Amino acid sequence: MKEKILNKERKNRNPHFVNGKTTVLPTNLPTENQVGKITQRIDTEDNTTKNPHTKRVYIESYGCAMNFSDSEIVASVLSKKGYTTTTKLDDADLILLNTCSIREKAEQTIRKRLEKFNKIKKTNKFLKIGILGCMAERLKNKLIEEEKIVDLVVGPDAYKDLPNLIDEIEKGQRAINVLLSKDETYSDITPYRLNSNGINAFISITRGCDNMCTFCVVPFTRGRERSRDPQSILEELNDLSKKGYKEVTLLGQNVDSYLWYGGGLKKDFHKASEIKKSTAINFSNLLEKCAIKQPKIRIRFSTSNPQDMSLDVIRIMAKYENICNHIHLPVQSGSNKILNEMNRQHSREEYLELINKIKDIIPDCSISQDIIVGFPGETEEDHKQTLDLMETVKYSFGYMYKYSERPGTVAQRKLLDDVDEPTKKRRLQEIVELQQNHSLIRTKEFLNKVVEVLIEKTSKKSKLYWSGKNNENTVAVFPKENYNVGDFVSVKITDCTSATLIGRAIGYSKNN
Repeated sequence: MKEKILNKERKNRNPHFVNGKTTVLPTNLPTENQVGKITQRIDTEDNTTKNPHTKRVYIESYGCAMNFSDSEIVASVLSKKGYTTTTKLDDADLILLNTCSIREKAEQTIRKRLEKFNKIKKTNKFLKIGILGCMAERLKNKLIEEEKIVDLVVGPDAYKDLPNLIDEIEKGQRAINVLLSKDETYSDITPYRLNSNGINAFISITRGCDNMCTFCVVPFTRGRERSRDPQSILEELNDLSKKGYKEVTLLGQNVDSYLWYGGGLKKDFHKASEIKKSTAINFSNLLEKCAIKQPKIRIRFSTSNPQDMSLDVIRIMAKYENICNHIHLPVQSGSNKILNEMNRQHSREEYLELINKIKDIIPDCSISQDIIVGFPGETEEDHKQTLDLMETVKYSFGYMYKYSERPGTVAQRKLLDDVDEPTKKRRLQEIVELQQNHSLIRTKEFLNKVVEVLIEKTSKKSKLYWSGKNNENTVAVFPKENYNVGDFVSVKITDCTSATLIGRAIGYSKNN
Protein backbone atom coordinates (compact mmCIF):
# COMPACT_ATOMS: atom_id res chain seq x y z
CA MET A 1 0.00 0.00 0.00
CA LYS A 2 1.28 3.43 -0.89
CA GLU A 3 2.32 5.55 2.06
CA LYS A 4 -0.24 8.25 2.75
CA ILE A 5 0.82 11.80 3.57
CA LEU A 6 -1.68 13.69 5.66
CA ASN A 7 -1.50 17.40 4.81
CA LYS A 8 -3.70 19.43 7.14
CA GLU A 9 -4.52 22.71 5.43
CA ARG A 10 -7.19 23.70 7.92
CA LYS A 11 -7.56 25.69 11.08
CA ASN A 12 -6.18 24.17 14.27
CA ARG A 13 -8.72 22.53 16.53
CA ASN A 14 -8.93 21.26 20.07
CA PRO A 15 -6.79 23.77 22.01
CA HIS A 16 -5.18 22.23 25.06
CA PHE A 17 -5.06 23.91 28.46
CA VAL A 18 -2.06 22.54 30.28
CA ASN A 19 -0.46 23.45 33.60
CA GLY A 20 2.97 21.91 33.46
CA LYS A 21 5.88 21.85 35.86
CA THR A 22 7.56 25.23 35.63
CA THR A 23 11.16 25.35 34.47
CA VAL A 24 13.02 27.82 32.28
CA LEU A 25 15.69 28.55 29.68
CA PRO A 26 18.67 30.89 30.04
CA THR A 27 18.04 34.35 28.57
CA ASN A 28 21.36 35.07 26.88
CA LEU A 29 20.06 33.66 23.60
CA PRO A 30 20.35 34.86 20.01
CA THR A 31 18.08 37.47 18.56
CA GLU A 32 17.17 38.76 15.11
CA ASN A 33 20.10 37.25 13.22
CA GLN A 34 21.77 34.87 15.62
CA VAL A 35 21.51 31.21 14.78
CA GLY A 36 23.83 28.28 14.99
CA LYS A 37 25.08 25.65 17.33
CA ILE A 38 23.01 26.57 20.38
CA THR A 39 20.64 23.71 21.13
CA GLN A 40 18.08 23.11 23.80
CA ARG A 41 17.44 19.64 25.16
CA ILE A 42 14.47 19.05 27.38
CA ASP A 43 15.56 18.12 30.86
CA THR A 44 12.91 17.72 33.54
CA GLU A 45 13.21 15.80 36.75
CA ASP A 46 11.63 12.45 37.54
CA ASN A 47 12.14 11.00 34.04
CA THR A 48 13.80 7.97 35.57
CA THR A 49 10.78 7.27 37.75
CA LYS A 50 8.21 7.41 34.96
CA ASN A 51 6.18 4.40 33.94
CA PRO A 52 8.36 2.45 31.50
CA HIS A 53 5.39 2.33 29.11
CA THR A 54 5.01 6.12 29.06
CA LYS A 55 6.10 7.62 25.77
CA ARG A 56 9.13 9.86 25.79
CA VAL A 57 10.01 12.87 23.64
CA TYR A 58 13.41 14.35 22.95
CA ILE A 59 13.48 17.94 21.64
CA GLU A 60 16.32 20.02 20.23
CA SER A 61 15.85 23.72 19.46
CA TYR A 62 17.94 25.80 17.10
CA GLY A 63 18.00 29.48 16.23
CA CYS A 64 16.37 32.49 17.81
CA ALA A 65 14.87 32.83 21.27
CA MET A 66 11.37 32.49 19.82
CA ASN A 67 12.16 28.89 18.86
CA PHE A 68 13.30 28.08 22.40
CA SER A 69 10.12 29.65 23.73
CA ASP A 70 8.01 27.72 21.21
CA SER A 71 9.58 24.44 22.37
CA GLU A 72 8.12 25.15 25.80
CA ILE A 73 4.71 25.41 24.14
CA VAL A 74 5.31 22.13 22.33
CA ALA A 75 6.35 20.38 25.56
CA SER A 76 3.18 21.64 27.23
CA VAL A 77 0.94 20.37 24.43
CA LEU A 78 2.69 16.98 24.41
CA SER A 79 2.36 16.57 28.16
CA LYS A 80 -1.41 16.60 27.59
CA LYS A 81 -0.84 13.77 25.10
CA GLY A 82 0.90 11.77 27.86
CA TYR A 83 4.50 12.34 26.80
CA THR A 84 7.26 12.71 29.33
CA THR A 85 10.73 13.93 28.41
CA THR A 86 14.15 12.43 28.04
CA THR A 87 17.68 13.69 27.50
CA LYS A 88 18.73 10.37 25.98
CA LEU A 89 18.18 9.88 22.28
CA ASP A 90 18.12 6.11 22.64
CA ASP A 91 15.16 6.31 25.06
CA ALA A 92 13.01 8.51 22.81
CA ASP A 93 9.83 7.38 21.12
CA LEU A 94 9.57 10.77 19.41
CA ILE A 95 12.38 13.11 18.35
CA LEU A 96 11.51 16.71 17.47
CA LEU A 97 13.82 19.29 15.96
CA ASN A 98 12.62 22.89 16.29
CA THR A 99 14.37 24.50 13.37
CA CYS A 100 15.58 27.79 11.94
CA SER A 101 15.77 28.94 8.31
CA ILE A 102 17.37 32.36 8.56
CA ARG A 103 20.61 31.12 6.99
CA GLU A 104 21.62 28.14 4.89
CA LYS A 105 24.03 26.94 7.57
CA ALA A 106 21.15 26.59 10.03
CA GLU A 107 19.32 24.21 7.68
CA GLN A 108 22.49 22.25 6.93
CA THR A 109 22.90 21.68 10.66
CA ILE A 110 19.44 20.10 10.80
CA ARG A 111 20.15 17.80 7.85
CA LYS A 112 23.34 16.60 9.55
CA ARG A 113 21.38 15.85 12.72
CA LEU A 114 18.91 13.84 10.66
CA GLU A 115 21.80 11.70 9.41
CA LYS A 116 22.57 10.81 13.02
CA PHE A 117 18.93 10.10 13.79
CA ASN A 118 18.71 7.83 10.77
CA LYS A 119 21.21 5.48 12.41
CA ILE A 120 19.11 5.42 15.58
CA LYS A 121 15.92 4.80 13.62
CA LYS A 122 17.45 1.74 11.96
CA THR A 123 17.70 0.12 15.40
CA ASN A 124 14.28 1.34 16.57
CA LYS A 125 11.63 0.89 13.90
CA PHE A 126 8.97 2.47 16.14
CA LEU A 127 10.88 5.75 16.54
CA LYS A 128 9.13 8.80 15.02
CA ILE A 129 10.94 11.96 13.91
CA GLY A 130 9.43 15.38 13.42
CA ILE A 131 10.60 18.74 12.10
CA LEU A 132 9.07 21.85 13.66
CA GLY A 133 9.46 25.57 13.13
CA CYS A 134 10.68 27.75 10.30
CA MET A 135 12.44 25.11 8.21
CA ALA A 136 9.24 23.04 8.33
CA GLU A 137 7.20 26.06 7.24
CA ARG A 138 9.58 26.97 4.41
CA LEU A 139 10.00 23.51 2.87
CA LYS A 140 6.60 21.93 3.70
CA ASN A 141 6.03 18.68 1.74
CA LYS A 142 9.45 18.98 0.15
CA LEU A 143 11.05 18.21 3.51
CA ILE A 144 9.29 14.84 3.73
CA GLU A 145 10.17 14.08 0.12
CA GLU A 146 13.87 14.88 0.65
CA GLU A 147 14.29 13.41 4.13
CA LYS A 148 12.69 9.98 4.09
CA ILE A 149 13.12 9.43 7.84
CA VAL A 150 10.91 12.43 8.69
CA ASP A 151 7.41 11.45 9.79
CA LEU A 152 6.06 14.81 10.91
CA VAL A 153 6.34 18.41 9.64
CA VAL A 154 4.71 21.15 11.71
CA GLY A 155 4.88 24.92 11.25
CA PRO A 156 5.11 27.49 14.09
CA ASP A 157 1.36 28.17 14.19
CA ALA A 158 0.19 24.53 14.26
CA TYR A 159 1.55 23.18 17.54
CA LYS A 160 -1.90 22.72 19.08
CA ASP A 161 -2.55 20.18 16.34
CA LEU A 162 0.37 17.98 17.41
CA PRO A 163 -1.80 15.42 19.28
CA ASN A 164 -3.90 14.84 16.15
CA LEU A 165 -0.84 14.68 13.92
CA ILE A 166 0.88 12.21 16.24
CA ASP A 167 -2.21 10.00 16.09
CA GLU A 168 -1.78 9.92 12.32
CA ILE A 169 1.91 9.03 12.31
CA GLU A 170 1.30 6.31 14.87
CA LYS A 171 -0.99 4.73 12.24
CA GLY A 172 1.93 4.64 9.82
CA GLN A 173 1.10 7.79 7.91
CA ARG A 174 3.23 10.89 7.54
CA ALA A 175 1.62 14.13 8.64
CA ILE A 176 1.99 17.81 7.81
CA ASN A 177 0.38 20.95 9.15
CA VAL A 178 2.05 24.18 8.04
CA LEU A 179 -0.99 26.42 8.06
CA LEU A 180 -0.12 29.95 9.16
CA SER A 181 -2.63 31.63 11.44
CA LYS A 182 -3.96 35.17 11.62
CA ASP A 183 -4.69 34.98 15.32
CA GLU A 184 -2.72 32.18 17.03
CA THR A 185 -0.57 33.47 19.93
CA TYR A 186 -0.75 30.41 22.25
CA SER A 187 -2.00 32.69 25.02
CA ASP A 188 -4.10 29.80 26.39
CA ILE A 189 -1.10 27.47 26.77
CA THR A 190 0.96 27.47 29.96
CA PRO A 191 4.57 26.94 28.79
CA TYR A 192 6.32 23.87 30.15
CA ARG A 193 9.59 25.52 31.20
CA LEU A 194 12.65 23.66 29.97
CA ASN A 195 16.27 23.40 31.16
CA SER A 196 15.22 25.37 34.20
CA ASN A 197 17.39 27.32 36.55
CA GLY A 198 14.16 28.61 38.10
CA ILE A 199 15.37 32.18 37.66
CA ASN A 200 14.95 33.34 34.03
CA ALA A 201 11.93 32.91 31.78
CA PHE A 202 10.61 34.00 28.41
CA ILE A 203 7.14 35.47 27.94
CA SER A 204 6.09 35.62 24.30
CA ILE A 205 4.11 38.79 23.53
CA THR A 206 3.97 38.90 19.72
CA ARG A 207 4.22 36.47 16.83
CA GLY A 208 5.10 37.02 13.19
CA CYS A 209 6.58 40.05 11.47
CA ASP A 210 5.35 42.64 8.96
CA ASN A 211 8.68 44.32 8.21
CA MET A 212 9.51 42.42 5.02
CA CYS A 213 13.27 42.99 5.08
CA THR A 214 14.50 41.70 1.74
CA PHE A 215 17.02 39.27 3.26
CA CYS A 216 14.66 37.67 5.79
CA VAL A 217 12.42 34.59 5.66
CA VAL A 218 10.59 35.29 8.96
CA PRO A 219 7.46 36.89 7.42
CA PHE A 220 7.10 33.79 5.23
CA THR A 221 7.78 31.23 7.96
CA ARG A 222 6.06 32.89 10.92
CA GLY A 223 3.33 34.86 9.20
CA ARG A 224 1.87 38.31 9.75
CA GLU A 225 2.33 40.17 12.99
CA ARG A 226 -0.20 39.80 15.80
CA SER A 227 -0.08 40.53 19.50
CA ARG A 228 -1.06 38.56 22.56
CA ASP A 229 -3.77 39.55 25.02
CA PRO A 230 -2.06 41.69 27.72
CA GLN A 231 -4.11 40.08 30.47
CA SER A 232 -2.69 36.65 29.65
CA ILE A 233 0.81 38.15 29.65
CA LEU A 234 0.30 39.65 33.11
CA GLU A 235 -1.16 36.38 34.39
CA GLU A 236 1.90 34.49 33.16
CA LEU A 237 4.14 37.09 34.80
CA ASN A 238 2.27 36.69 38.11
CA ASP A 239 2.54 32.91 37.87
CA LEU A 240 6.29 33.13 37.33
CA SER A 241 6.61 35.41 40.34
CA LYS A 242 4.74 32.94 42.56
CA LYS A 243 7.12 30.22 41.43
CA GLY A 244 10.19 32.24 42.36
CA TYR A 245 11.40 33.56 39.04
CA LYS A 246 13.52 36.70 39.20
CA GLU A 247 13.84 37.82 35.58
CA VAL A 248 11.65 37.66 32.46
CA THR A 249 12.27 38.57 28.85
CA LEU A 250 9.30 39.86 26.86
CA LEU A 251 9.81 38.20 23.52
CA GLY A 252 8.84 38.78 19.92
CA GLN A 253 10.26 39.28 16.44
CA ASN A 254 9.51 42.98 16.92
CA VAL A 255 8.34 43.78 20.46
CA ASP A 256 8.14 47.54 19.88
CA SER A 257 5.29 47.07 17.43
CA TYR A 258 3.18 45.26 20.04
CA LEU A 259 -0.41 46.46 19.66
CA TRP A 260 -3.45 44.91 21.31
CA TYR A 261 -6.84 46.21 20.26
CA GLY A 262 -8.90 43.13 21.06
CA GLY A 263 -7.16 40.66 18.77
CA GLY A 264 -6.27 40.43 15.09
CA LEU A 265 -3.42 41.34 12.80
CA LYS A 266 -1.58 44.57 13.39
CA LYS A 267 -2.05 45.53 9.74
CA ASP A 268 -5.84 45.53 10.31
CA PHE A 269 -5.72 48.03 13.18
CA HIS A 270 -6.98 50.79 10.89
CA LYS A 271 -10.21 48.83 10.46
CA ALA A 272 -10.89 48.73 14.20
CA SER A 273 -13.69 50.75 15.79
CA GLU A 274 -12.88 54.09 17.36
CA ILE A 275 -13.50 52.61 20.81
CA LYS A 276 -10.99 49.83 20.17
CA LYS A 277 -8.45 52.29 18.81
CA SER A 278 -8.81 54.58 21.82
CA THR A 279 -8.37 51.71 24.29
CA ALA A 280 -5.56 49.92 22.43
CA ILE A 281 -2.44 48.95 24.37
CA ASN A 282 0.97 49.52 22.78
CA PHE A 283 4.37 48.26 23.92
CA SER A 284 5.15 51.16 26.27
CA ASN A 285 1.76 50.57 27.96
CA LEU A 286 2.44 46.85 28.31
CA LEU A 287 5.98 47.39 29.57
CA GLU A 288 4.73 49.75 32.28
CA LYS A 289 1.97 47.35 33.32
CA CYS A 290 4.53 44.56 33.73
CA ALA A 291 6.92 46.78 35.71
CA ILE A 292 4.16 47.87 38.09
CA LYS A 293 2.63 44.41 38.46
CA GLN A 294 5.88 42.76 39.56
CA PRO A 295 8.35 45.40 40.83
CA LYS A 296 10.76 42.76 42.17
CA ILE A 297 11.15 40.98 38.84
CA ARG A 298 13.75 42.19 36.38
CA ILE A 299 12.24 42.84 32.96
CA ARG A 300 14.06 42.64 29.64
CA PHE A 301 12.72 42.65 26.09
CA SER A 302 13.91 41.51 22.68
CA THR A 303 14.01 42.19 19.78
CA SER A 304 13.49 45.87 18.94
CA ASN A 305 13.37 47.46 15.51
CA PRO A 306 14.61 51.05 15.12
CA GLN A 307 11.62 52.26 13.11
CA ASP A 308 9.17 51.12 15.78
CA MET A 309 10.95 52.05 19.00
CA SER A 310 9.25 55.07 20.55
CA LEU A 311 10.60 57.51 23.09
CA ASP A 312 7.70 56.47 25.31
CA VAL A 313 9.37 53.07 25.69
CA ILE A 314 12.68 54.71 26.63
CA ARG A 315 10.95 56.94 29.18
CA ILE A 316 9.21 53.95 30.75
CA MET A 317 12.57 52.19 30.99
CA ALA A 318 14.01 55.20 32.79
CA LYS A 319 11.02 55.44 35.12
CA TYR A 320 11.11 51.92 36.55
CA GLU A 321 14.21 50.42 38.16
CA ASN A 322 13.19 46.85 37.41
CA ILE A 323 13.31 47.40 33.64
CA CYS A 324 16.86 46.60 32.59
CA ASN A 325 19.01 49.21 30.86
CA HIS A 326 19.75 47.25 27.73
CA ILE A 327 18.31 47.49 24.22
CA HIS A 328 19.09 45.13 21.39
CA LEU A 329 18.73 47.39 18.36
CA PRO A 330 19.64 45.72 15.05
CA VAL A 331 21.14 48.10 12.48
CA GLN A 332 22.26 45.57 9.82
CA SER A 333 24.35 48.14 7.89
CA GLY A 334 25.77 51.63 8.26
CA SER A 335 25.14 52.46 4.60
CA ASN A 336 21.90 54.13 3.51
CA LYS A 337 22.22 52.49 0.11
CA ILE A 338 22.35 49.01 1.66
CA LEU A 339 19.65 49.81 4.22
CA ASN A 340 17.39 50.80 1.34
CA GLU A 341 18.17 47.60 -0.58
CA MET A 342 17.41 45.65 2.61
CA ASN A 343 14.07 47.48 2.92
CA ARG A 344 15.00 48.54 6.43
CA GLN A 345 12.59 51.28 7.43
CA HIS A 346 15.26 53.54 8.92
CA SER A 347 18.20 55.51 7.61
CA ARG A 348 21.66 55.76 9.11
CA GLU A 349 20.84 59.27 10.33
CA GLU A 350 17.55 58.22 11.92
CA TYR A 351 19.25 55.32 13.67
CA LEU A 352 21.98 57.52 15.14
CA GLU A 353 19.40 60.09 16.19
CA LEU A 354 17.55 57.35 18.08
CA ILE A 355 20.78 56.24 19.76
CA ASN A 356 21.40 59.82 20.89
CA LYS A 357 17.89 60.12 22.31
CA ILE A 358 18.30 56.83 24.19
CA LYS A 359 21.57 58.06 25.71
CA ASP A 360 20.02 61.40 26.61
CA ILE A 361 17.26 59.69 28.59
CA ILE A 362 19.27 56.70 29.90
CA PRO A 363 22.98 57.63 29.77
CA ASP A 364 24.19 54.21 30.97
CA CYS A 365 21.93 52.16 28.67
CA SER A 366 23.85 49.43 26.87
CA ILE A 367 23.12 48.91 23.17
CA SER A 368 23.77 45.75 21.18
CA GLN A 369 23.52 45.13 17.44
CA ASP A 370 22.91 42.79 14.53
CA ILE A 371 25.04 43.41 11.43
CA ILE A 372 25.10 41.63 8.07
CA VAL A 373 28.18 41.95 5.86
CA GLY A 374 28.43 41.20 2.17
CA PHE A 375 24.84 42.03 1.27
CA PRO A 376 24.32 42.23 -2.53
CA GLY A 377 25.86 45.39 -3.92
CA GLU A 378 27.87 46.19 -0.78
CA THR A 379 31.02 48.08 -1.77
CA GLU A 380 34.11 48.86 0.27
CA GLU A 381 32.65 52.31 0.90
CA ASP A 382 29.44 50.77 2.25
CA HIS A 383 31.51 48.53 4.50
CA LYS A 384 33.52 51.50 5.78
CA GLN A 385 30.28 53.31 6.61
CA THR A 386 29.27 50.35 8.77
CA LEU A 387 32.62 50.43 10.56
CA ASP A 388 32.22 54.18 11.02
CA LEU A 389 28.74 53.77 12.53
CA MET A 390 30.14 51.20 14.94
CA GLU A 391 32.86 53.64 15.98
CA THR A 392 30.18 56.24 16.66
CA VAL A 393 27.90 53.99 18.74
CA LYS A 394 30.46 51.66 20.34
CA TYR A 395 28.06 48.79 20.98
CA SER A 396 28.37 46.68 24.12
CA PHE A 397 28.14 43.49 22.08
CA GLY A 398 26.64 42.23 18.85
CA TYR A 399 25.74 39.43 16.47
CA MET A 400 27.56 39.65 13.14
CA TYR A 401 27.12 37.47 10.05
CA LYS A 402 27.92 37.06 6.40
CA TYR A 403 24.95 37.50 4.10
CA SER A 404 23.30 34.18 3.27
CA GLU A 405 20.93 34.10 0.32
CA ARG A 406 17.57 32.59 1.32
CA PRO A 407 15.17 31.08 -1.23
CA GLY A 408 11.96 33.01 -1.74
CA THR A 409 13.15 36.30 -0.27
CA VAL A 410 13.09 39.50 -2.30
CA ALA A 411 16.89 39.68 -2.17
CA GLN A 412 17.20 36.19 -3.60
CA ARG A 413 14.70 36.92 -6.38
CA LYS A 414 15.83 40.41 -7.37
CA LEU A 415 19.41 41.01 -6.19
CA LEU A 416 22.61 39.38 -7.38
CA ASP A 417 24.72 37.89 -4.58
CA ASP A 418 27.80 39.57 -6.02
CA VAL A 419 30.15 39.87 -3.02
CA ASP A 420 32.60 36.99 -3.20
CA GLU A 421 33.21 34.71 -0.23
CA PRO A 422 36.79 35.88 0.60
CA THR A 423 35.57 39.49 0.70
CA LYS A 424 32.66 38.53 2.96
CA LYS A 425 35.02 36.71 5.32
CA ARG A 426 37.45 39.64 5.47
CA ARG A 427 34.74 42.20 6.11
CA LEU A 428 33.19 40.02 8.78
CA GLN A 429 36.54 39.65 10.51
CA GLU A 430 37.02 43.41 10.52
CA ILE A 431 33.55 43.92 11.99
CA VAL A 432 34.13 41.27 14.68
CA GLU A 433 37.54 42.64 15.67
CA LEU A 434 36.17 46.17 15.98
CA GLN A 435 33.25 44.93 18.08
CA GLN A 436 35.64 43.11 20.40
CA ASN A 437 37.54 46.36 20.92
CA HIS A 438 34.34 48.23 21.66
CA SER A 439 33.10 45.51 23.99
CA LEU A 440 36.28 45.85 26.04
CA ILE A 441 35.81 49.63 26.18
CA ARG A 442 32.29 49.10 27.50
CA THR A 443 33.22 46.50 30.11
CA LYS A 444 36.07 48.71 31.37
CA GLU A 445 33.48 51.39 32.17
CA PHE A 446 32.36 49.16 35.07
CA LEU A 447 35.80 48.93 36.69
CA ASN A 448 35.78 49.98 40.36
CA LYS A 449 32.00 50.36 40.26
CA VAL A 450 29.40 48.39 42.20
CA VAL A 451 26.79 46.63 40.04
CA GLU A 452 23.79 44.49 40.89
CA VAL A 453 24.17 40.91 39.64
CA LEU A 454 21.43 38.29 39.54
CA ILE A 455 23.10 34.91 40.17
CA GLU A 456 22.07 32.41 37.49
CA LYS A 457 24.53 29.53 37.65
CA THR A 458 28.01 28.35 38.48
CA SER A 459 30.69 29.86 36.26
CA LYS A 460 31.79 27.63 33.39
CA LYS A 461 35.44 28.35 34.13
CA SER A 462 35.44 27.79 37.89
CA LYS A 463 33.18 25.90 40.26
CA LEU A 464 34.20 28.38 42.95
CA TYR A 465 32.58 31.32 41.14
CA TRP A 466 29.00 32.35 40.47
CA SER A 467 27.92 33.70 37.10
CA GLY A 468 25.10 36.13 36.42
CA LYS A 469 24.28 39.33 34.56
CA ASN A 470 24.10 42.93 35.58
CA ASN A 471 21.34 45.35 34.66
CA GLU A 472 23.03 46.15 31.35
CA ASN A 473 23.11 42.46 30.32
CA THR A 474 26.84 41.97 30.83
CA VAL A 475 28.00 38.68 32.35
CA ALA A 476 29.69 39.01 35.74
CA VAL A 477 31.52 36.37 37.81
CA PHE A 478 32.58 36.48 41.46
CA PRO A 479 33.52 34.07 44.32
CA LYS A 480 30.54 32.11 45.63
CA GLU A 481 30.95 32.66 49.38
CA ASN A 482 27.52 32.10 50.99
CA TYR A 483 25.32 33.38 48.15
CA ASN A 484 22.91 31.25 46.13
CA VAL A 485 21.33 31.05 42.69
CA GLY A 486 18.54 33.61 42.49
CA ASP A 487 20.16 36.12 44.84
CA PHE A 488 20.58 39.75 43.80
CA VAL A 489 24.10 40.66 44.88
CA SER A 490 26.06 43.91 44.90
CA VAL A 491 29.39 43.19 43.22
CA LYS A 492 32.39 45.50 43.02
CA ILE A 493 34.08 45.06 39.63
CA THR A 494 37.86 44.71 39.85
CA ASP A 495 38.76 43.30 36.43
CA CYS A 496 37.21 42.47 33.08
CA THR A 497 37.56 40.93 29.65
CA SER A 498 35.69 42.07 26.56
CA ALA A 499 32.80 39.78 27.51
CA THR A 500 32.91 39.34 31.29
CA LEU A 501 33.09 41.43 34.43
CA ILE A 502 35.11 40.01 37.33
CA GLY A 503 34.59 41.15 40.89
CA ARG A 504 33.79 40.38 44.51
CA ALA A 505 30.49 40.47 46.35
CA ILE A 506 30.06 43.17 48.99
CA GLY A 507 26.57 42.19 50.09
CA TYR A 508 22.99 41.63 49.00
CA SER A 509 21.46 44.33 46.84
CA LYS A 510 18.28 46.16 47.81
CA ASN A 511 16.25 44.07 45.35
CA ASN A 512 16.35 40.99 47.62
